[in-house]
Amino acid sequence: MKKIELEIVALSHSITQTHSYAVVLGEVNGLRRLPIVIGGFEAQAIAVALERMSPSRPLTHDLMKNFMMAFNVELHEVIINDLQEGIFYSKLVCSSQNDTVEIDSRTSDALALAVRFGCSIFTYDNILDSAGILMENDDKKKKSPSASLTTETGGRDELQKMSTEELNTLLTEVLEQEDYIRAIAIRDEIKSRKI
Repeated sequence: MKKIELEIVALSHSITQTHSYAVVLGEVNGLRRLPIVIGGFEAQAIAVALERMSPSRPLTHDLMKNFMMAFNVELHEVIINDLQEGIFYSKLVCSSQNDTVEIDSRTSDALALAVRFGCSIFTYDNILDSAGILMENDDKKKKSPSASLTTETGGRDELQKMSTEELNTLLTEVLEQEDYIRAIAIRDEIKSRKI
């Protein structure tokens, strides 16, 4: 399978879900986005590395990088290689002088390490097709008159009452607002209707 390179394009806090965050990965030279819900600790670890902050004591992911560097282990790439029941699976591709190995990892930890090592992040088409969101080009975006009717919708019960057309309009709107947590819920509701 051909690997598709991703980059971190956003890290957003959920207003509706306490202690939930979404890291949004964007397809390099493409329009697809892959939002992944992560915990607060992992979001903090990614944010600290993205902002190049230096905590007074090493965070867990800093410790891991220091450990790897002390033993001459390089992190070459992170691959988000599977999606099962809404859970993303990843692996770290690492090498030492004598060997290259793939190590199973939680995706949030893999991303925190990728930012620290400055290595590439990859996934596959089937994962982007299953869980990704296609962004429109700026010149193709259209405002729908029904968009304003859906801005105040709340939880899952409200989404279930909406038509598929209304859900697609709402999805476009929340993506423009960069509310990726709501986008995930809307995307999942749309996909549940296709089964």
